[in-house]
Amino acid sequence: MVIDMSEERVVMEVKGDGVTMETQVKKRNTGLFLQKFLPYDRICIQCHDNPDADALASGFALYRYYQKKGKRVRFIYGGKNEVTKPNLVLMIHELQIPVEHVTIGPALECDILITVDCRYGEGNVTHFDAPVVAVIDHHQCGVVQDENYYVRSNLASCSTIVWDLLHQEGIDINGDVDLATALYYGLYSDSNQFEELFHPMDRDMRDYLKKDDALIFRLINTNLSMEELGVAGRALNRQTFSESEHFSVIETDPCDPNILGIISDFVIQVEEVNTCVAFNRGHGGYKLSVRSCVRETKANELAEFLCEGVGNGGGHLNKAGGFISEELLKKERPDGDVGTFLNDRMEAYHRIYEIIYASAYDIDISDMVHCQKRPVTIGYVKSTDMMKEDTPILVRTLEGDVDLRVEGDLYLMVGVEGEVYPIREEKFKRSYVPSDRTPEIETDYAPTVRDNIYGDVYELTEFMKPCMATGGTPVYARKLDHPVKVFTAWDPDKYYRGLTGDYLVVREDDLHDIYVVRGNIFDKTYEQIRENKEG
Repeated sequence: MVIDMSEERVVMEVKGDGVTMETQVKKRNTGLFLQKFLPYDRICIQCHDNPDADALASGFALYRYYQKKGKRVRFIYGGKNEVTKPNLVLMIHELQIPVEHVTIGPALECDILITVDCRYGEGNVTHFDAPVVAVIDHHQCGVVQDENYYVRSNLASCSTIVWDLLHQEGIDINGDVDLATALYYGLYSDSNQFEELFHPMDRDMRDYLKKDDALIFRLINTNLSMEELGVAGRALNRQTFSESEHFSVIETDPCDPNILGIISDFVIQVEEVNTCVAFNRGHGGYKLSVRSCVRETKANELAEFLCEGVGNGGGHLNKAGGFISEELLKKERPDGDVGTFLNDRMEAYHRIYEIIYASAYDIDISDMVHCQKRPVTIGYVKSTDMMKEDTPILVRTLEGDVDLRVEGDLYLMVGVEGEVYPIREEKFKRSYVPSDRTPEIETDYAPTVRDNIYGDVYELTEFMKPCMATGGTPVYARKLDHPVKVFTAWDPDKYYRGLTGDYLVVREDDLHDIYVVRGNIFDKTYEQIRENKEG
């Protein structure tokens, strides 16, 4: 089988005001994957031909791990060409990465071959006979093989996977500055300069690692060759532009993913361009770099939309990226014309959303359902119970990062699926009461809070107390039959997206307090009010 975010239910203790109780969360179970290969003495680690920074970093980490376990280890790559890209040559030299270029020859003298950042038998992986094969990879996996496969396609880099595997074993990666620097640069390079961080674990590794900042600066600024400068110039000359929707689509020759970011950064500065996507062919599909400079479009959501059903997309509000699988694209579009596909999806994205500015929106409640909160037990944290008032904090959840400031009346609610949302004390007391029941929160990532002054990170569940919805102020709700973007009255600069099947909700006592609730969460937390009718 392929291990891919399998989960088990575990128990965590939640303490507050002298009360200890158990709350159940879902947590991934990996079973210390690296240890299963310790019975083998001769271990060969192979990355793909023409390795990039992520392949070098993740392979280097595995080399160090097994070397310290007393194993005889080699780290290799095949193909016709040795590494010549200036930043990679600098990376290998400065971090003393013991990678070897090996051409096709006799079978490798090893007991097990572990491919990293790639899969055995792929077109960009030179074939070497080996008695046992294992795989650690973060690319889409279309073939299920055996228990020696570990694939995390929802992570931005293979470096993140290996960091997590080492972290599970209690290894202090920051005790090896060369390794920490390699993993950091591997993620930086494979995530388009941290613009394609799909999962909070990617952001966790980025924030955790104590790297050599001076070397990282040198690596970043040794990244563009004269040939790649020509790639950028040719791409800019053949970009297409939509005058009606103000977006641009730019195809480039094959190049390093970071070059895509440079090109899209340049195009988004054009006055008429509000959003853009640069793309090129890579192994197994197409890399995308997405940009937005208007509040009505979040780059990460645009990237998700472009890649929906054919790959992965995500990132930040203004900068994002993605990958489109060539195999999945052909199922969606038999001619495989990725340029036309992206143009069509860009057009669709800009036309399907209804945009609601809540402060000025006159909502019609005549066809909405009258509802109230169910008596569901969830979690809450008073922000001043965690940190001193006025401390800037970052709340990290699966839905993204939220920057807040600790205030006396600020509460953080933890919902049934681990979603986190801020609420003021006055609204909290009207809508919830403390409870002694056990909250059940199901999520594959426990939300965390970081002190932005000192950098300390805490799990929100360490401070969480249980509460129950009282019903509070009733609301009106409508199930969406089309996507919307809602700029709420309390946050007019940022929209909240609702998709078909989600709910548009408005408080009964304030018809401008309009927001979106995901469909599965609404069904768990709201119920219809049965009106009393006489006569």
